[in-house]
Amino acid sequence: MKLAVALQERADLNIKIDDLKGRLNRNILVQEGEKPAEDPKDLKKELDSCVERLEYLIAAINKTNCETIVDGKSITELLARKDALQVKASAYRDSVYVGSSNTDRARSTEIKIVPVIDVKAWQKEADETAKEIRLIDNKIQETNWTNELIE
Repeated sequence: MKLAVALQERADLNIKIDDLKGRLNRNILVQEGEKPAEDPKDLKKELDSCVERLEYLIAAINKTNCETIVDGKSITELLARKDALQVKASAYRDSVYVGSSNTDRARSTEIKIVPVIDVKAWQKEADETAKEIRLIDNKIQETNWTNELIE
């Protein structure tokens, strides 16, 4: 199985588990003398089976991410770099937004508010960071579709 397929299955399982939890909770209590729409025992079995499969996939995906090397770095390292860059890019974009805010003055005697950062330079750095994120993501996606899941 390709790593990308395992990642898709993991995402689908997470959605299914959330659905099963909701269905289970909706069928635990019923009015005395009534039957639930679905048997909680059957739902529990299905939930347990999904969680077991999820555990297997998480372990295999993590192992694959640690052992698969792309440009001298593991997928785990690339994912960490991407996450860190996303935090950085978000902070820069927020700073650019604040620095670009229009602070109109009704009169020339009012206090003038000015940015203390070079908004243009920060925007350029945010754009460069976003580009690096895209390039890393492309490498990760390509690797996900070309490498087998290590089991």
